[in-house]
Formats: sequence, structure tokens, C-alpha cells
Amino acid sequence: MKKVVLFICLFLGFSSWSQNLCWTEILTKEELHKQNELEKYVKYDFSNLWNKSENNLVYGVIGDNYERILIKLISIKRNKDKRNEYFVSGKSRVKSNTCDFKGKITIVKVNEVIEPKFGVDDEYKNAGIKKQGLLNAVYEFFEDHKQKGSGKFSGKLQSLWYLDKNDLMQYNDIEMDSDSYFNNAFTGIWKSNNSGKEKVCNWGDYRVPNVNCDFDIGSGEFSVSEKYQKNGWWIKPKLNWW
Repeated sequence: MKKVVLFICLFLGFSSWSQNLCWTEILTKEELHKQNELEKYVKYDFSNLWNKSENNLVYGVIGDNYERILIKLISIKRNKDKRNEYFVSGKSRVKSNTCDFKGKITIVKVNEVIEPKFGVDDEYKNAGIKKQGLLNAVYEFFEDHKQKGSGKFSGKLQSLWYLDKNDLMQYNDIEMDSDSYFNNAFTGIWKSNNSGKEKVCNWGDYRVPNVNCDFDIGSGEFSVSEKYQKNGWWIKPKLNWW
């Protein structure tokens, strides 16, 4: 009987461990000031943050088997009447199926970092950077319902930023050489227009956020484990697939 109980405990412990998620936080709460500075930063245009990275460095998954999804944000424009809202258009692709989508990103929170980072050997220390921080947003992207396999993306977004010496908002890639670096973490779901079925759908720059720890086995850079390679990761997408 003791052996049975021990086996059950080990099994439950392993199951719990196997469901642990990795790449869940771009920055920890301890690295950020608690004050939401949205009103202070809403005057700045954040639109260049979300299509800064080369598309071959944006990785995404859809569904429990982590099938590969490609996401390209083509146009991002700030709403003149609501400055924390951005109108977005782009394309998605799973296997050979491509869909157009339109929607919006709404910034809900902006926090400054407590201790700014300036890269290897403080190479950016004298670059005139005024502030660094993390923004939190929500997003809704609607694929064209007339297209095959279309649906709706929705969820949360986190992005690193810095304010440069010219008072312009910039994509923060200062710590890009760090093994723990990733940015523009989109985490949420995709809901089918036809069936109403929902699937996990996450993507980000340099890493896929909120995935099982056995998915990305790369220490210094993104690398999909053999377990998931068959789900669209063997195929290298064309440079301008959209």
C-alpha cells in the first residue's frame, strides 16, 4: 500500500512539474515601481515597438500541441482620440493557410523600472536614455470571417521600452544578448469563427511566452525540442511570407 501511495505522489508531482510554464515574465514585480504611470506616458507613441523585430525572430504557437503560427503586424497607428489605443492590421499563417486580421491594442498599465540596465559593459550608459519600463496591454485581432480557418485573437501583451534622449519611445533591446531576454509577449487564445473552439495562442520576440518548459530547450537562443518539431517547426517560412 505504501508503494502505491508513493507512486501516486510521484506521479502527481511529475504531472504538476510537467505543466510548469516557462518565459512567463519579462520583468519581475520586484524590478518595477508599483505606480501605474499610464497618464504620464500616454502622450508618447508606442507604435514602433510592435513591429521592430525581424519576422524570423518572432515565434508563436497555437493549440495544446504547440503548432507553429506566424504573425505579422503590418500596420500600427495610434488612435488620435484615445491615445492609449492603437489600430492594428496584419496577417497570420498556420501551415499553408493565411488570414488577414484587423483589431486594436489598448495600453492599460505602464511601469518604470527601479534599476535601469545599460547592456554589456554598460555600453548604453552614456546614450542619454531617460527612462526604461514595461507596458501592459490587452489586444483583440479579428481575422476576416470570409477566409478559411479564420477566428479571433485576444489576450494580454507585455513590452519593454525606453525613452531616448530625443524624448522618443523606443523598443528596448538593450539586454538582447542576455539568455533571459524576450520581448513583446502576446499571451492569450484564438477562437474559431466557425466552431467557437478556443485554442491557446502565444507569440513573442526571441521566445514564445507561457509555454511548457519542455518546448523551448535553448539556453542562449530559441530552440524547439524534438517532441514538438513535427508541428510545423521543421519548415522554414519564406522571408516575406505575408
